[in-house]
Amino acid sequence: MLTSIAEGILCCLTGKAASLILPLESSEPSDSFEFVEVKPGRVLRVRHIIPERQPAVTDNQVPGTEKADGDDDDDDVSLGDSNGESCAGSTVHCKRKITVYRNGQLVIENLGDVLHAEILQCQDGDLEPCSTVEVELSDYKEMASSPDPKLAPPPVPPPPGEQKPAPPPRRRRRKPKRTVLIDSRRVISSCKGTHSDVALFFIHGVGGSLDIWSSQLEFFSRLGYEVIALDLAGHGASTAPQIAAAYTFYALAEDLRAIFKRYSRKRNILIGHSYGVSFCTFLAHEYPDLVHKVVMINGGGPTALEPSLCSIFQLPSCVLHCLSPCLAWSFLKAGFARQGAKEKQLLKQGNAFNVSPFVLRAMMSGQYWPEGDEVYHAELTVPILLVHGMCDKFVPVDEDQRMAEILLFAFLKVIEEGSHMVMMECPDTVNTLLHEFFLWEPEMSRKDSSKTDTGKSVINSESLHMQRMNRPVDK
Repeated sequence: MLTSIAEGILCCLTGKAASLILPLESSEPSDSFEFVEVKPGRVLRVRHIIPERQPAVTDNQVPGTEKADGDDDDDDVSLGDSNGESCAGSTVHCKRKITVYRNGQLVIENLGDVLHAEILQCQDGDLEPCSTVEVELSDYKEMASSPDPKLAPPPVPPPPGEQKPAPPPRRRRRKPKRTVLIDSRRVISSCKGTHSDVALFFIHGVGGSLDIWSSQLEFFSRLGYEVIALDLAGHGASTAPQIAAAYTFYALAEDLRAIFKRYSRKRNILIGHSYGVSFCTFLAHEYPDLVHKVVMINGGGPTALEPSLCSIFQLPSCVLHCLSPCLAWSFLKAGFARQGAKEKQLLKQGNAFNVSPFVLRAMMSGQYWPEGDEVYHAELTVPILLVHGMCDKFVPVDEDQRMAEILLFAFLKVIEEGSHMVMMECPDTVNTLLHEFFLWEPEMSRKDSSKTDTGKSVINSESLHMQRMNRPVDK
């Protein structure tokens, strides 16, 4: 710690911020790591694992007819041709009407299909049905201009001798500030490691690296999945430009866009953690036909990003350099449910929170994304799995519950023994949940698919009342 303080004083005197980003010495096979130059002088480290599969389909073969060894006929999924033909699966009609009023209320009407089949099977075997969540605010009920006469109680006549109370004033019809209509059809199919058109993208958050996904990369690559994980700029072994504009949300989003376009397949699954969830949302919104499913781990609520002006990360880089041991200890306390030798070793192996003070300050100050509001998230039609560690001190569970309310197809899973770094603390539980979600495919009967179920949600940006909470998952 004294060394860190001395280096911080030297940093203040010289006016330069020391960089802690160095190439990592890794015991992993070097052939799975690539260095991609997304822009001149901006090089990102990418871990790309391609499983060994059967030879690629030739022009004379019919796409989707190849079969891996040991697979049953019932497990095969037609992959379609390379020209973008839809994959075999369940077609879901996604139809929503999103209305934003001037008082901040957000009204969401679900007019399309509702998934009545099983959604996800937990480790204890429980099945969770899909239903449209109805959320009504108390003030909205009181001010409703046209209540349902069948549900309203009969009026009580006033006692004799008392004056009849005056009727409440008529409420003026509200004019919406903005209305968004969504009417599309999405094909949702099972994604297996034996499918050559499936790719998994792993995106870390602030202070992390691709090494925090080591358990997931090993697990899914052994199952035959093609996996791609990267170090964001200034993290891990990627280059660390000494300019704050290199770490804004939009700059990092363009990096991820380049990586996604380079490695994407027909069906891509995005897995993000913390700040990385915002980039998953961005890519799912930009490429709705290529993003098949999304996993959000401790990502927080569906609110627009805006940096805090009173944060400790607004201090000068030299001061943050002096405080780096305290910040690392605080991250260990808040990011893990326990602070033992195992957690310290996981933090070291994952190369987490090992970034320079300049990069840390620029990353926190660059989290400005006004477009990523509730309407932006409500427009997503991709199935999304929300994983939350109950002991997380960075992101409260209320935020992920709110995210589940806004999204069209969102399934929230809470891991009681996990915290912010739940994928490192409980890798087996997280891997199982993710794999079940990858294999999940809705089974909609003809009777259910021919009907439309209309649900209405009224959501206020300041208060939200939950009507449903998924059962926590025990490790």
